[in-house]
Amino acid sequence: MRTLPWPAPALLSWAAAWALAWALRQAQAPLWAVLALPTAMGALLALWPRVADTTWRRVFVAAGFPMSVLALGQGGGLPAWVWLAPLALLLLAYPMRSWRDAPVFPTPHDALLDLPAHLPLPDGARILDAGCGLGDGLVALRRAYPHAQLQGVEWSWMWWAVCAVRCPWARVRRGDMWAQDWSALDVVYLFQRPETMPRAWAKARQSMKPGAWLVSLEFAATDERGRIVAPTAQFNLASGRPIWVYRLPLVQARQGPSTLRA
Repeated sequence: MRTLPWPAPALLSWAAAWALAWALRQAQAPLWAVLALPTAMGALLALWPRVADTTWRRVFVAAGFPMSVLALGQGGGLPAWVWLAPLALLLLAYPMRSWRDAPVFPTPHDALLDLPAHLPLPDGARILDAGCGLGDGLVALRRAYPHAQLQGVEWSWMWWAVCAVRCPWARVRRGDMWAQDWSALDVVYLFQRPETMPRAWAKARQSMKPGAWLVSLEFAATDERGRIVAPTAQFNLASGRPIWVYRLPLVQARQGPSTLRA
């Protein structure tokens, strides 16, 4: 769906929901399952950035199937909880407290393969994926640093459980990334959003030890005034997406931000 223009991803998501509803109907599933399960599937698809990458697009994708059911006059006589169940599932996956942080934006599994060339680490280095979501960032970090001690922290109960199952070789815990102690870490990896980067930069400066690293995919660190912090190193993926690297306390390379100074 990455190459399809909007609203094609939404139309395909709605079609998939109706296909599931038709299949359940053919299997003589109860009416509540015929309506609730496709609605839940639409709500989960709405969280996938390849399908919907803005708040309103997520709303449109999630609401498409139930609204079309209501428009067609279907679902009469169902109890109200059937329609609330998908919303409860959505809140479980993305609790309100985490709305100020980034939604589930998976890190491409090959995104960090070039990072060791810019940021060599010894075996056993402690790396945290702050806001690890489904675990894609941890998978990418393991490919880049197979001998590191990988950790992940995630606030959502659902994504924490999924990540723990997907990444049994990492220490994944459910908690608040902003409340976690970063002082013993060698690297903190982030794939957040621009609005949360000032907070991430402030926390890194206050709590990370000298010589530690902050790595951000896509978005640069910014100060409390929203000004971009000059990185120690910066390079682009083949897709053009940048990776920003900061050493604490901040040390800028003499020959520009594409090379690290030891």
